[in-house]
Amino acid sequence: MIDFLRGQLVHYEAEYIVLDVNGVGYRVFCPNPFVFAKNEGIVTVYTHHHVREDAILLFGFPTREEQRLFRKLIDVSGIGPRVALGILSGGTPTTVVNAIYQENITFLTKLPGIGKKTAQRMILDLKDKLDGIGEAVYQTGLFAEPSAIVESGSAWTEARDALKALGYTETELDKVWHELKGSVSAEDTVDILMKKALKRLYVG
Repeated sequence: MIDFLRGQLVHYEAEYIVLDVNGVGYRVFCPNPFVFAKNEGIVTVYTHHHVREDAILLFGFPTREEQRLFRKLIDVSGIGPRVALGILSGGTPTTVVNAIYQENITFLTKLPGIGKKTAQRMILDLKDKLDGIGEAVYQTGLFAEPSAIVESGSAWTEARDALKALGYTETELDKVWHELKGSVSAEDTVDILMKKALKRLYVG
């Protein structure tokens, strides 16, 4: 089991990154590869090593929290690794966990690849198994309704802060938001906005 990789990012695409670890290039599929793309030095990617009859695949995440949630998701019947990646690209661990705790089927069915039956199965299978993932927010009772979290203004504020932490300037982010805001919907999560912004930043 490969639990994490630490190395130099040498290539990225819309679905994966390639990490050079001591001269070996590992292709790692990620919910949002552009999160890693800003890093010019050594990066750590928390991974899930997935083995099936016809392939051996690596899925990677910037945090242990995302790694843990991914592993919980693929334990749910009907959710494979690709669907789990889509869920994490469509919502942060906190918003996904909050929706499960609140049995918010409306929010869950807006995530990529999730229908009503799968959303119900997620709630049934995971509601009591997510300790430590979004737990601080859950315990204090402060988590907001996911539909409120994904409103374009508040979602962009959170996405903007995350992008600033990656090293982007106020000027760059103001320019990107000016280009994006006309196409942003209330259903766009923080991760979706980050992915849209990072694509524009790299094109620019």
